[in-house]
Amino acid sequence: MSKSNKKDIVRGKRYTPEEKSKVVSFVTDYNSKNGRGGQSSAAAKFGISQLTISSWLKNAGVSGRASSGGKGGMQNKLSTMLSLGHDIEKLERELNAKRSKFEALKASL
Repeated sequence: MSKSNKKDIVRGKRYTPEEKSKVVSFVTDYNSKNGRGGQSSAAAKFGISQLTISSWLKNAGVSGRASSGGKGGMQNKLSTMLSLGHDIEKLERELNAKRSKFEALKASL
């Protein structure tokens, strides 16, 4: 393959666990409020294929459809908890980095 052809190849985007978790949470929240349509709305909002989103939902143990309580309700809660856990971890890392900078500046005074 020549160099010019290599530039034309489109490679798939890699998503972070935080991005995936955000999309999964969006779908579950949307479906819990509206009953259905979360995957379509997420695909349009985030520019991600419905097939990709469906795969993420499956991996998170979440149905792409709204549930009428029971086991599905528990899955939605667990998915939300997982998403919040990832968000908390990210924020804790950011806080620790800022604390380190603060302490370094404080020590230099």
